[in-house]
Amino acid sequence: MKIRWFGHSFFLVTSGDQKIVFDPFDATVGYPLPQVEADLVIVSHDHFDHNNVSLIKGHPEVIKEPGVYEKDGIKIKVFSTFHDEVGGKKRGKNNVSRLELESMSLIHAGDLGMIPSDEELSSWKPVDVLLLPIGGIFTIDAREAQKLVSKLSPRIVIPMHYRTKYTQMEISPVEPFLRGFKEVRKLGSSETEVTRENLPVNLEVWVLEI
Repeated sequence: MKIRWFGHSFFLVTSGDQKIVFDPFDATVGYPLPQVEADLVIVSHDHFDHNNVSLIKGHPEVIKEPGVYEKDGIKIKVFSTFHDEVGGKKRGKNNVSRLELESMSLIHAGDLGMIPSDEELSSWKPVDVLLLPIGGIFTIDAREAQKLVSKLSPRIVIPMHYRTKYTQMEISPVEPFLRGFKEVRKLGSSETEVTRENLPVNLEVWVLEI
C-alpha cells in the first residue's frame, strides 16, 4: 500500500485501485490544499481541520461513525474514543480507524486525546502501521504517544498532528516524540510504500515530509 501525507492528520492510502482518505482539512490549517480523488473518506471527528469532505473528488463514500465496514475487500473497524482526557467533556469523541488490506493492518488514530484501557487496545491489535498524533494540547502529547506505541507494538509508526512550518497551531513539533526511539527514518518525501515484505522486524518511526 502507498501512504501519502498532506500534513496534519490528512492521509491518502492507496491499495490497488482503492483510494482511502483520512481527515481532510480546510485551508485555515495552513497546508496547501491538494487535488485528491478517493473512493472512501474516513473522518475521525467533525472539526474543521479533519472534516473537509467536500475537498475530495470522485463522490466518495464517507464514514464518520463507529462500526464495522468493508469496501472492496478492505475490512474497516472504527472504534469510538475521546478527544480529551476527561471523557469527551472538553472536545467530544474521536474515531480510531483500523484497516486490513494486503495482509497488513493500518490504524489512523485521529485526534486521540487519551490512552484507552489495555482491554480496548487489545481489540486494535495487531498493528503493522500506526498513524499517530503526537503534538499535545488537542491530542495526546509526545510522552503519551510513546507510551501508546509501547502498548500497541506496531512495526511502523508515522507521526502526525504536530507543528511544522505550515501550521502555527500551538502544538509541539515532532522532535520530542522522536527522542523516545532508536530507529527513526526521515524519508525526505510525503509518500512511502509499505509491503508485507518491507515491514521492519523491529519498530521503526518513519517521518514523512511535505
